[in-house]
Amino acid sequence: MLKLAEVKPGDIVYDLGCGDGRIVIAAARDFGARGVGIDIDPVRIDESNANARKAGVTDKVRFIEEDLFEADIREATVVTLFLWPSVNLKLRPKLLKELRPGTRVVSHSHDMGEWKPNKTIYVNGSRVHLWIIPERPPEFH
Repeated sequence: MLKLAEVKPGDIVYDLGCGDGRIVIAAARDFGARGVGIDIDPVRIDESNANARKAGVTDKVRFIEEDLFEADIREATVVTLFLWPSVNLKLRPKLLKELRPGTRVVSHSHDMGEWKPNKTIYVNGSRVHLWIIPERPPEFH
């Protein structure tokens, strides 16, 4: 996911529904980016923080216990998702409204309905989709 998004130092990677924090931690450790993980489950946030300490990246990442639909994601340059298809569709208006043009959005396995990805690759038999936030949001019917 991070390679498809071409993550680099200076990027700010947001993982919505971050689980154990592995994507945000990898962005910091392997790509030199900063990262923010958001999850509604406090147990997962504790696990993410513990994993960040083990990886030695606590200076580059933070984890927030919050509903991803309420989270402020405007500073993101990359957003990663591994969510249910219905959640992706519900999240789509927020992404298009709050993210700056050029921000990369990557989703493992699930698409965004009528919003067609800029690129799709297959990794270990699973689809990974990339969208780039356009200057003008698309209209959906």
